[in-house]
Amino acid sequence: MRTLALAAATATVAALLSGATAQAAPVLKAAVTQTSVWDSGYGADVTITNSGDATTTSWTLEFDLPSGTTITSSWSSVRTSTGQHHKFTNASFNGAIKPGGSAKFGFNASGGSLPTNCTINGVSCSGTTPPADTQPPTVPTGLRSTGVTSSSVTLSWTASTDNVGVTGYEVLQSGAVSATVTGTSATVSGLSPATAYSFSVRARDAAGNRSAASTAVSVTTSPDTGGGDTINVSTPAQLQSALAAATPGQTIKLAAGTYHGSFVVNGRAGTASQPIALTGPRDAVLINDGPSGDPPSCPAPTAGWDSGYGLWIFNSPHWNLTGFTVQESKKGIVLDNSHHTTIDSVSVHHVDEEAVHFRRSSADSVIRNSTITDTGLVQPGYGEGVYLGSANSNWACHGNSGGIDRSDRVQVLGNRIGPNIAAEPIDVKEGTYEGIIRGNTFDGQGITGENSADSWIDVKGIGYLIEDNTGTFSSPGTFANGYETHNTSTTPSLPNGCGNVWRNNRSDLGGVGQYAINITSVSKCSAMPNVVYASNTVTGAVKGLTNAPVTP
Repeated sequence: MRTLALAAATATVAALLSGATAQAAPVLKAAVTQTSVWDSGYGADVTITNSGDATTTSWTLEFDLPSGTTITSSWSSVRTSTGQHHKFTNASFNGAIKPGGSAKFGFNASGGSLPTNCTINGVSCSGTTPPADTQPPTVPTGLRSTGVTSSSVTLSWTASTDNVGVTGYEVLQSGAVSATVTGTSATVSGLSPATAYSFSVRARDAAGNRSAASTAVSVTTSPDTGGGDTINVSTPAQLQSALAAATPGQTIKLAAGTYHGSFVVNGRAGTASQPIALTGPRDAVLINDGPSGDPPSCPAPTAGWDSGYGLWIFNSPHWNLTGFTVQESKKGIVLDNSHHTTIDSVSVHHVDEEAVHFRRSSADSVIRNSTITDTGLVQPGYGEGVYLGSANSNWACHGNSGGIDRSDRVQVLGNRIGPNIAAEPIDVKEGTYEGIIRGNTFDGQGITGENSADSWIDVKGIGYLIEDNTGTFSSPGTFANGYETHNTSTTPSLPNGCGNVWRNNRSDLGGVGQYAINITSVSKCSAMPNVVYASNTVTGAVKGLTNAPVTP
């Protein structure tokens, strides 16, 4: 067992909490002891001792790690990691250190570099006040457009670096901030068709330093082609009539107000070049007071039966749903066999069951920039935020692609999901492939534990990329792990729960969750392993980052 220095590579580090000599003051020192070393990293304990004459009630220890070394897990502390900067505060049980006493926490690191720039309670380990952070991040590079519609532009760029850590990015539209994100992509909505826009992006750090703006990129939105007519509606009857008669290229525009009724789109398909749009302000609110009547054996629009869904898109691909609200319905928005549908900037809340369901092979669809809260009010076990695909027990109804619900390649981007999502904020069902879950914020407060719901995301799908998400949990609620995989058996046999990738996700498990990423079975995915990168971070974990090997 070797003792590491925080300020030098070979000596035990000792740090004064304060240079004050007043009576009845705690004086803390911290020693970092390397407990084990392996090829790709090391484990360490941090022991904090109090040589003063008063009990301390709390402590905060911070340090930096050089590029190439990251913390993969920590315990007996609450950790916040921003880039290469790591902050540890006491857990509920070890904040009070009596004179002559000590407290301990630990961490595992990927990479071999040792901590630098240690501070305790804002005072450097040498006992002097650390200099203010005045160094801005580097300028983002590689700004490019990765998607264009008639009303939005999606941008991506290469991450900046910082001496302490990058905390976010601001997207500038003609010099004004139009979006703020934590990841390296953003969608700017509310644009005009066939119009050129100039975008740039700048990085910021925790001290408020901002980089210079990147090189600007000019992007022209798509034309509002074909049909092109706008149907303005302001009553439930007008909306129902417009949905029933929608044609490619049309825009159905909701006026502000509350729309009570059954709103169903059945067999009204747009095209790739002429999607159908349903748009409205946030205070255009759809409410279905159903269900009523006798349901068919499998859900399908049926005379005399009201599903109770707030908005139901059935056999109708190429729709764009933007801006409005769905609430107080049995389910929120349900897509059945309605591929290439985009849901953008909607709000779904206070629904009896799930909020948004991509079902019956509604593949190649997107939900982005949307807000979902308060689901499962009547059926907690079915109160998912975003539901991708169907359980194999329901494939007899929804398995319309070779007996499987292939709601593949759905992208869940930049949404805020929670609190009070009774089931998982996102449930990725077996038989679905290659979706992207990026840049979302999950608030796990209120997860009920019903029907095994106890994580932000349950991944039974195959080949998903899960990156740049931020998840938190606080009571009340039931919480086991941040992200979980499960290897559900199906007929036909599929590699369910395998081949998924986690990268650059930030998890705060609130001192309750076991792992940020819990891989149920490594052996079942030996031919198509799940990959957990060291860029993922966790605080407040009972056990650590993951139970699986970490990839640098």
